[in-house]
Amino acid sequence: MHVLAERRAGRWSDLGTRVLSALVLAPVALVCVWMGGIAFGVIVAAVTLGLAMEWLGLCRRTGWAPLCAMGLGYIALAAAALLWLRHDAAAGRADVLFLLLVVWAGDIGAYLVGRWIGGPRLAPSISPGKTWSGAAGGLVAAVAAGLAAAHVLSDSASWRAVVVAAVLGVVAQSGDLLESFVKRRLEVKDSGSLIPGHGGLFDRLDGVLAAAPVAALLALTQGRGVVLWQ
Repeated sequence: MHVLAERRAGRWSDLGTRVLSALVLAPVALVCVWMGGIAFGVIVAAVTLGLAMEWLGLCRRTGWAPLCAMGLGYIALAAAALLWLRHDAAAGRADVLFLLLVVWAGDIGAYLVGRWIGGPRLAPSISPGKTWSGAAGGLVAAVAAGLAAAHVLSDSASWRAVVVAAVLGVVAQSGDLLESFVKRRLEVKDSGSLIPGHGGLFDRLDGVLAAAPVAALLALTQGRGVVLWQ
């Protein structure tokens, strides 16, 4: 029983650090999204530069130029998608907030449910720590956050908000798995050590990097001035 209790406690050993990091970083990001303009451009540029430097550092382990170029292109695409989304004067703020809240909620839900329930591994050859229960919990949390965000941001929480949040939630989790696959191939645990409890910028933003271009594509099909879920 004592060993079991220690194992359960170990599951949550990084929770406090993760919460403190989120409490510091999330408000800064949300304020910049809310303000838009130069503030948002500066934070996107700073994060993009940090991601690029982090990726170049990882690339030194392989020396394979095509992989390095693909990673930089992946970062640039996500940055361009975020800037394009926020530039919409009518729907940009709501769209980016919706995207971030859905991805963040999915991350939190996957972490909490996966650590609490555990169970069968989702992709043991890629990321041994991820479970099917965590993936399900993350998807449910993403959809719930999407419904809440849609209601608050536009007073129109509908089935479309559920569908869009679910799509972004699945894509964000796929981005997480992609990053885990890359780290496994490069034989590193974390992409960096910049963010206490999370690792590097890639470790924190893998879901946003994957979901941002999809959100931009959805916004393009909707037309400028129309929020993602309408």
